[in-house]
Amino acid sequence: MSQFFQIHPDNPQQRLIKQAVQIIQQGGVVVYPTDSGYALGCHLGDKTAMERILQIRQISGDHHFTMLCRDLSELSVYAKVENSAFRLIKNNTPGAYTFILRGTKEVPKRLLNDKKKAIGLRIPENKVALALLAELGEPLLSTSLILPGGEFAESDPDDIRSRLEKQVNLIIDGGVLGEAPTTVVDLSEDEPVLLREGRGDPTPFR
Repeated sequence: MSQFFQIHPDNPQQRLIKQAVQIIQQGGVVVYPTDSGYALGCHLGDKTAMERILQIRQISGDHHFTMLCRDLSELSVYAKVENSAFRLIKNNTPGAYTFILRGTKEVPKRLLNDKKKAIGLRIPENKVALALLAELGEPLLSTSLILPGGEFAESDPDDIRSRLEKQVNLIIDGGVLGEAPTTVVDLSEDEPVLLREGRGDPTPFR
């Protein structure tokens, strides 16, 4: 049976944020709000928790996870960012974008795309997600909470609770959210490549 925290979307309660981070650090799988629906998250180095997320979503082990970062300085620890790409990211974060970048040695090898050695990174604007990242002090391993048969990330915490309360350690209720996915931009080469148009304005990357 999972825990269920109602956290204010604009003024997250620090006491609950601390408890949520303790659950993550102890190997828990958590459901939390982002700017593109709800997501599943776990500690970056926890392979067992990552495998539990794959089981919940019923997806294969070669699924591309995203690393959620609190700011540009943290992102640059885990990704090789050229000056032109850095400017684009700086001008469009925080926001509903996922950036594909070449990973550094700080990224666990199992998370890197085999061909490009790349990883998806994002800096969210959701205040609950940012509070979690600030308390955690490192990126969160994350994937959209798209349940088997679904097309978009889940948006209603009560629905999530009824379906997942026996499969995750914590569900954070940050309100009912929009369902639009992030805009995905590949910045691993010289020129930006728009891979998916979503909630983030794609115009700067065309």
